[in-house]
Amino acid sequence: MSLLRTKSIEASIADSEASEFQLKKNLSALDLTVFGIGVIIGAGIFTVTGSAAATMAGPAIVLSFLLGAVCCGLAALCYAELSSTVPVSGSAYTFSYATMGELIAWIVGWDLLLELILAAGVVAQGWSAYFNILFGEWGLKLPEKLQGGTGWFDHFDLAAFGLVAALTCLIAVGIKESLRINFALVAVKVFIVLFIIVMGIQYIDSKNYTPFIPPAQPLEGESQTMHRPLWEILTGMEPQAFGVMGVISGAALVFFAYIGFDVVATTAEETRNPKRDLPIGIIGSLVVCTILYVSVCLVITGMVKYDKIDPKGALAAAFRDAGHPGYAQIISAGAVAGLATVVMTLMIGATRVMYAMSRDGLLPRGMAKTNPKTGTPVPMTLVMGFLIAVAAATIPIGEFEEMVNIGTLSAFFLVSLAVPIMRKARPDLERPFKVPGSPVLPWLSAAICLYLMLNLPVETWLRFAVWLLIGFIIYFAYGQRHSRVGRNSQLQGGVGDGVYATDLDSSVGEGFTKDERYSSDERH
Repeated sequence: MSLLRTKSIEASIADSEASEFQLKKNLSALDLTVFGIGVIIGAGIFTVTGSAAATMAGPAIVLSFLLGAVCCGLAALCYAELSSTVPVSGSAYTFSYATMGELIAWIVGWDLLLELILAAGVVAQGWSAYFNILFGEWGLKLPEKLQGGTGWFDHFDLAAFGLVAALTCLIAVGIKESLRINFALVAVKVFIVLFIIVMGIQYIDSKNYTPFIPPAQPLEGESQTMHRPLWEILTGMEPQAFGVMGVISGAALVFFAYIGFDVVATTAEETRNPKRDLPIGIIGSLVVCTILYVSVCLVITGMVKYDKIDPKGALAAAFRDAGHPGYAQIISAGAVAGLATVVMTLMIGATRVMYAMSRDGLLPRGMAKTNPKTGTPVPMTLVMGFLIAVAAATIPIGEFEEMVNIGTLSAFFLVSLAVPIMRKARPDLERPFKVPGSPVLPWLSAAICLYLMLNLPVETWLRFAVWLLIGFIIYFAYGQRHSRVGRNSQLQGGVGDGVYATDLDSSVGEGFTKDERYSSDERH
């Protein structure tokens, strides 16, 4: 039963008020919306759009994006309810701890770290690619060994490493300072996206939309490979591209483009009015980005026939082929500016999830201490920055995009289940925002997330299993024994209700309510 011990909502909120671990409340609803847009619009719109249209769905990639938006929209409603009810750092990890127990919370937190660390590394590599292309035209090209490569440790991506190192220092200074720069770069990025839409409309040829859903085509030589979706293996379906299954597989891939709105929930403790601002930031950023994504898909598949799209640089290549190489350079410059904001936001999210896990004792607690001047967890930020910098500099390009998706979808799946569970377990809690149609919509959200997970390749599932195995080893070797909730359970004779005992000092513990005793835990 110790694996199912929960941490009460009151305990989580009281923990956020302990001075040694307190984050500064600097963020408004506008900050959160820009924060969300900054991380959502990134590598997905600049790279995934073209490759998914060319190889999986054709013009129907629009439907893939809409399916991904439905999945994310349902999950966003669940995140909005939980984050406004439990305005504490940690996002899905904290929600799971309060509803499904410590082991599930660990799995969710571990999956979120997978999502955010790898996503930051992958996007940093994408930034490096655009950086090398753009600066190469000015004669500032790095040696091949210092650019991204396709083999393990056969290169060192200096540009990606330098970007992450610089952003680590910026994040350590303070989140408000980080978001000022983020705001400016997001403005540049949104301008570039609008530029693509407005300028591309005049080159649309409606004939390119036919057929809108290309006929299904069998994939030669794929039947025995590890690249087949797990769903095909389980159902005995033949591997194919395009058609209806191509649209669904495309949704599982372009889901990468939506990753980020959930990162808004990790900043709950740094939000001035989380009960109002978090739902606005989460849902608002997702709506804005969905409109922009669908518009870009219609433009790119209207400008170029789907089977002629360049998967590596679809947007820039489309304008270059239309006789406007200058536009292509503008897009590349926008990508350099825009992708930097994605990396920064993902890094902030990763540090906040790891911060919450460390504060609970599942990881070393010393890393969660905040600097009294900056109000940020500096030790945690430096550790996370180092891990992401190494990953970005050494992991082969294109190796782990789908690992990011499966980590995210698994977290979304569990968050969706957490809503009806918390509604039943704690009906007394104030819920400033409620998911309409609960429990049906949360269950539907969980089902869609699971189905998209099953449409990821078998190879991705095997890597995911290895990641979970590593997580279990760390949890049982360290986290379970150092858990603050677990230690409280031992002090109280095995009754783990998630409120930390402070009865070791009767002079302090006497006269306190259960929740007040918890908030004084740091004094012991």
